[in-house]
Amino acid sequence: MPLTFDVANALPFLPSDWLSARLESLSRAQNMLETGQGPGGEYTGWVSLPETFSETVLTEIKAAAARIRQQSEVLVVVGIGGSYLGARAVLELITSPNYNLIARDTPQVFFAGQTLSPDALNELLTLLEGKDFSINVISKSGTTMETSAAFLLLQDLLEARYGTDGARQRIFITTDTHEGPLRETALSMGYEVFPLPGNIGGRYSVLTAVGLLPLAACGIDIDALLSGALELRHQLKQPGPDNPAWQYAAARHALYQSGKQIELLVSYEPVFRQLGEWWKQLFGESEGKEGRGLFPSTAEFSADLHSMGQYIQEGPRHLFETVVWFEACQGPCPLPARAQEDGLSFLQGQDLHHVARQAFLGTLCAHVDGGVPNLLLCLPDRSAVSVGGLLYFFQYSCALSAYLLDVNPFDQPGVEAYKRNIQALLGKPGLETLRKTLTSRFS
Repeated sequence: MPLTFDVANALPFLPSDWLSARLESLSRAQNMLETGQGPGGEYTGWVSLPETFSETVLTEIKAAAARIRQQSEVLVVVGIGGSYLGARAVLELITSPNYNLIARDTPQVFFAGQTLSPDALNELLTLLEGKDFSINVISKSGTTMETSAAFLLLQDLLEARYGTDGARQRIFITTDTHEGPLRETALSMGYEVFPLPGNIGGRYSVLTAVGLLPLAACGIDIDALLSGALELRHQLKQPGPDNPAWQYAAARHALYQSGKQIELLVSYEPVFRQLGEWWKQLFGESEGKEGRGLFPSTAEFSADLHSMGQYIQEGPRHLFETVVWFEACQGPCPLPARAQEDGLSFLQGQDLHHVARQAFLGTLCAHVDGGVPNLLLCLPDRSAVSVGGLLYFFQYSCALSAYLLDVNPFDQPGVEAYKRNIQALLGKPGLETLRKTLTSRFS
């Protein structure tokens, strides 16, 4: 089994009926999710995706990835939010945050389109000097400002370097299957297009071409990734109290109703950092609406124990931890023996993975004793199979959790306010009145 969930270290903080009292609501939530009959049901295409993924699309993804590897030293993935977080998270979790320094027969990867910082984009252009590169532009709507700005710059650079025809071979577009300005641009320019199905929202799209194309280009085994997701799919679609997604969603909901406001996702592996960023968007955008929802935050132990450990241990009792632990590491790291007796002699000869596990257990006990509930997710390793299962588990649990809160897991109405303001301030036609209102506030 690729994943196990353990609630034991949260039980002292949960009511005795934390699960049984929610079984009816969880059954209803799962039925809405599986049938697509709940709020946002038109965006539940990801639920059955591990069972129904198109072999034709998978073959096309692998072929394009092979061309990218053959023709490019660098792949630039252009997207924001769900359009890039999943790919980056999986790449770093399976390989390393230092992927670009250790990659050999696969291209380096840079991520663009998440910022409007001219310094960041100019630095990227400098890094691309003298290097053959391709770009994968990912946007469901095709109108996201940060992504569009980066695309314009990189498209211009590609055409200047390779000509229009040469650039056409190096631009890969992932967008809505039926409509949108990015799709229209891709078709008119002859760029290869990969589908982001209309029934799958961005933050639930990592197991579509959105994540799979850049990951395949980097040498990640996407068949294994989908296999891990499929294994969890078979497990999680079985309703009942033994379902780990039901247990996680119920525990989160019970802790929230008891007054907890923050969920702290914790790992002891630095490679997990970007997975935490993906998880924050997934839960934050899915649950945080109508004045409801836990605030998703992350911590990397043991490093953050030396900066935030005091607050976690003795600060306000408004948070709980969900710890992700990997049972196996990728290789031994024995600590050397020392001739002299000193304060570190007790570490001699111990493997660092064993030391880390004792740090994990000791910290867990301290935090629970200090009033911090702990939920535990255990995975056997950081293989593509395990990671695919973890991605699907979080997605499924998140949708159930949002339905328990009686909110739509698949919309994000709050993000439109700032986007509309920015567009007005930049002079988008039709928003003149709003622009006048906004500018008057800064005059």
